Amino acid sequence: MSAFQIAARILLNFTSVWIGLAAIFVLSLRFKRRLGLYGRLMDSRIGKIGLGIVLFWLLTAIFADAIVTAGPLEQISSMKNKLPGTPVPGTADQYYLLGGDNLARDVFSRMVMGSRTVLSIAPAATLFAYMAGFTLGLPAGYFGGRFDAVLSFIANLVLAFPVILLFYLLVTPEIAATGIPVIAAAVLFLFPILFLAILFWSRFSTQPARMWTYLAITLALGLWAYSGLAFNADPLGVFSMDPNLLNIFVAVVFVNSPAVFRIVRGLTIDIRTRDYVAAAQTRGESPWYIMLWEILPNARGPLIVDFCLRIGYTTILLGTLGFFGLGVSPESPDWGMTINEGRKLLSIYPHPALPPALALMSLVLGLNLLADGLREQSLKD
Repeated sequence: MSAFQIAARILLNFTSVWIGLAAIFVLSLRFKRRLGLYGRLMDSRIGKIGLGIVLFWLLTAIFADAIVTAGPLEQISSMKNKLPGTPVPGTADQYYLLGGDNLARDVFSRMVMGSRTVLSIAPAATLFAYMAGFTLGLPAGYFGGRFDAVLSFIANLVLAFPVILLFYLLVTPEIAATGIPVIAAAVLFLFPILFLAILFWSRFSTQPARMWTYLAITLALGLWAYSGLAFNADPLGVFSMDPNLLNIFVAVVFVNSPAVFRIVRGLTIDIRTRDYVAAAQTRGESPWYIMLWEILPNARGPLIVDFCLRIGYTTILLGTLGFFGLGVSPESPDWGMTINEGRKLLSIYPHPALPPALALMSLVLGLNLLADGLREQSLKD
């Protein structure tokens, strides 16, 4: 196959992604005046480019099964290190569009499936870190005192440690064997439940019927997910997490939480002196109501921008772990691990390493551009 034919086949394989992108952008432009900060993002060229790149990889992860041309672990011995566009022997119309790797696997399919690996960890782990940061950073900044001093010291202690080295230590098999990741998960995975419970309690404390309904749903679903994710003890088997994935997930949450805590604390210290906070205090609102429903919404601009940037940083860190062989599993199509496998023969066969490297770079670039667009629009609030 010529380079043009390869490109055409790849674009055709992404048909479901192009349709999804077109639908999202048409609807976003049509209703942008009703969509708040996201709608205003449609007025930013940089923001739209970043959003398009991020949505491309998100939709790729969602439709990966329909995009791939072979299983990511499938090996065809005759396809070892074959060049892009090589037809698969014994098939009528199957090609290794981006060539084969050193283990005779389809590079294109592994690149596509690698997006699912990254996007199943980075956004969710960053969200967990944010909930931990909200739960601790808001009261630390609002009340100050000894509570603030202790938490700030612990956060500074974690932040003083080199991030890559800390990640490396947290996911090594020796640390996993000690049970520390499970203990850390037992603590860190409680924060989303605690945050949502306090959120509903503070908002609906004057409406007991609604409050108890929301609290019951939060606790029932939260503890159900908690038992499966932290301890792999879900009796119905709906929620579970592979031990290797749990180690990486906990490492991401643990490393990001102190930085989020610092940001939330700083914003809270600044916003707590505003007139609308004083007005809420005069009305007799509870401190948690003021923190969650007065301060937090008015800090959303910087936090949304940081959230996008932090997903990008986490993506790079996950790629670094995979490159060191500490990814989800040795045979995983994780981009970092695929790059590491491909770089061993880079001078002879560059095609196995380049696609996942470009994919990783493009996703991080998209997240950075999206953050720039959001920052630009949030400054207009």
